[in-house]
Amino acid sequence: MVSQLRFATLSLLVSCALSGSLAAAPAPVSAAAEAKPAASGRVLRDGVAIDFEARPADGATELVEGGRADVTFRITDARTGKGVPGLKPGAWLDIAQVIANPKANEQKECKDKIALYLKGVVGVRPMVDLNSYYLMVLNKDPSISVIDPLTSMGGVTSTLARIMLKRPPVDWARSADGKHMFVSMPIADQVAVVDTASFRVVADVDAGDEPVRVAVQPDGRYLWVGNNSRDPNKSGVTVIDAHSFKPVKTFQTGTGHHEIAFSDDSRHAFVTNRDAGSVSVFDVAALQKVKDIATGPRPISVAPSGLSKALYVADGQAGTITVIDAKTLATRKVIQARPGLGPVRFTADGRFAFALNTPENTATVIDAGGDDVAHELAVAAEPYQVTFTPGYAYVRGLATERVTMVKLDTLGKGREPVLQSFAAGAEAPRLAGDLPLAASLATRADEGSVFVVNPANNTTYFYMEGMNAPMTGYLNRGHTARAVTVVDRAMRQGEPGVFSTQVTLPAPGKFDVAFMLDRPQVLHCFSADVKPGALSDAKLAAPRLEFLPAPVTVQAPGRATVRFRLVAGRKDVPRTGVRDLGVTWFLAPAGTRRSTATREVGEGVYEAELPLAQTGAYYVHVDSAALRETQHKPYLTLRAVSAVAGN
Repeated sequence: MVSQLRFATLSLLVSCALSGSLAAAPAPVSAAAEAKPAASGRVLRDGVAIDFEARPADGATELVEGGRADVTFRITDARTGKGVPGLKPGAWLDIAQVIANPKANEQKECKDKIALYLKGVVGVRPMVDLNSYYLMVLNKDPSISVIDPLTSMGGVTSTLARIMLKRPPVDWARSADGKHMFVSMPIADQVAVVDTASFRVVADVDAGDEPVRVAVQPDGRYLWVGNNSRDPNKSGVTVIDAHSFKPVKTFQTGTGHHEIAFSDDSRHAFVTNRDAGSVSVFDVAALQKVKDIATGPRPISVAPSGLSKALYVADGQAGTITVIDAKTLATRKVIQARPGLGPVRFTADGRFAFALNTPENTATVIDAGGDDVAHELAVAAEPYQVTFTPGYAYVRGLATERVTMVKLDTLGKGREPVLQSFAAGAEAPRLAGDLPLAASLATRADEGSVFVVNPANNTTYFYMEGMNAPMTGYLNRGHTARAVTVVDRAMRQGEPGVFSTQVTLPAPGKFDVAFMLDRPQVLHCFSADVKPGALSDAKLAAPRLEFLPAPVTVQAPGRATVRFRLVAGRKDVPRTGVRDLGVTWFLAPAGTRRSTATREVGEGVYEAELPLAQTGAYYVHVDSAALRETQHKPYLTLRAVSAVAGN
C-alpha cells in the first residue's frame, strides 16, 4: 500500500486540493458507541461518505499527549450506508501548521503537504504516518535496532531508535494486540517487555532459569517461556501474565530445549522436552499439566494446524512427525519421514506444513487434509527457517545466501510445485557464527514481500514478489543484525470500508488528520485537538545533545576533536558537570568499537579526542546514564582520508 501511495498521481493532489465540494459535517455516532468520539468529521464526495473519528484508548476520556487513540475511517455508500470494498486509503497525522517556502514566496497547507509525504522528502515527514511500518532488528549485542524503511535512501538506513537491553537477546514474541514485544534474555534469567509504540523497555520480568523460547497463546492471556536449565529440576516452562507482566507459575517438564505451541482455542499448551523425548500437555485454564506424550527420542519442533485441529511434533532422530489430536490429546498418526527433521511451520490456512531437514537439504511438505507427505522438496542448503506470505513459502538455508521460494498454490499430491530463489546478500548465514532462535525472515500482513536478515554482512534485505533480486538493503550500522520482525502501524480493514489503527499521540496541539482516496478522488484534512500531558515536561527535562560544527574530513592517521553541547528545559539550560559522558566510535561498516572519556571545556560543552588510524567513514556516538532515556540521539560522521589525499 505504501508504494502505491508514494506513486499516486499528481492530478489527484491538484484536483482535490482546489476542490470546494468537500463539505465537513459531524460524523454520525453509532448507537453502540460507549462515548462520543473526541474528534470526528464527515466528508461527502461523488456519492461516497467518509466518516472520521478518534477515540481515547486505555480508558482515557480525552486525547492527551503520550496517550493512545483509536483512529477509524468509515467509507460508505452515501445512499445505502453500506461499506465500500476494494479501497486503499492513505492517512497522516501532523501538527496543523503551514510549511513556508521563502524561495517561492508561498505557503503549503495540509493538503499540499501530502504531496511531500508521498514523495518521501527527507525532513518533511508527518508526526504519525498511518500507512507506515518499522523494522525491529534483533542484534547480537544487548540491543534492538528500529529502522524506518520509508526514509532510507540509497541503501543508507534511517535508524529510528536503539532499544538497549540488559543482556543479549535470543528470541522474541509479539503480544496478541501487537502493543508489546517479549524478548528472552537467557543470561539475565528475564524477559524484556518492549513497548512497540515508544520502542522502550517497560519491564524486565523474571522468567525462570535460562529462558529461551517465548510464545504467546492465541487469546493473548499468557506468555509461555521455555526454560533450558541444565538443572533437571528447573528445566521446563514459566507462565507469565501477558498484561500485568507478572510471573504466574513455573513447571518442571523434562530436560532439553523446549518448543511451545497451542491449540487454536488456547485450551491446551504443548511443550516439547528434547532430551526427555516427550511433549508435556497443559490445561491452560487450570494451569496444570495434564499428561506427557512420548513422541520419539528427540522431539525437535511442534506446530499447530487450525484446519486439522492437531499438533505436529517432528522428531529429529527418528525422522517422524507425530500427529496429536488437540481435543482428545491422543496420537492420531505417526508420519514417517527422514532423520534430521528440524523446524515445522504451517501455512496460514493450516493446510500445508513444511518440515525442514537440515542435513538432507530438503523440506518435507505435509498435507494436513490427510496427514500424508505431499512433497519432498530440494530447498536452500541446510534449511533452518521458513516463513509464509499469502502466495509463497520462503525457506532460508544456513549454507547458502539464496532463499528458496515455493509457490503455495502449486502444492498438493500429483502436482509439481513451482520453486524459485533469490540471493539475500553474497554470504551464507553460517559464516556469522552463533545465531539466535528468532527468525531471520519477516513478512508484512497481506503483502507479497519479505525482509531477510543476512547476519554475515549485517544487512536486512527487502524482497518484493515478482522481482529477480531484493529491491534494497538496510545496513545495521554499529551493531550486528541477527533477526528481524515488522511492527506494522498501517491501518487495517475490518469490515468492508472500515479502516482503523491505534496511534500514540506524540505532542499537544491542533492536529491535521489528512486523508487521501484515489477512487473517488478525495483529499481532505480533518482536525483533532490533543491536550498537553506529562510527556511534554518529561521531554523538556531530558538532556538534549547537539554536536558543534567541526571539519567533516580529517586526516588519518591522526586525531579528530569532537565537541558537543548538552542542554535541557524549555530555555535550553546547559547541563554542566556530567561526569559519565563517553564517546564511542567505529569504522564503517562494522569496525571495532572504541570508547574514550570526555572533558568539559565550557558551560555544557564537552569534547573528546579520537585517534583515527585508518582511512574511511567513522560513526561517532555519545552516551551516558543521563542520555539513556533519549530515544533519538544524534550521531556524527567523519571521513578520514590519507595525508596525501588531504593535501
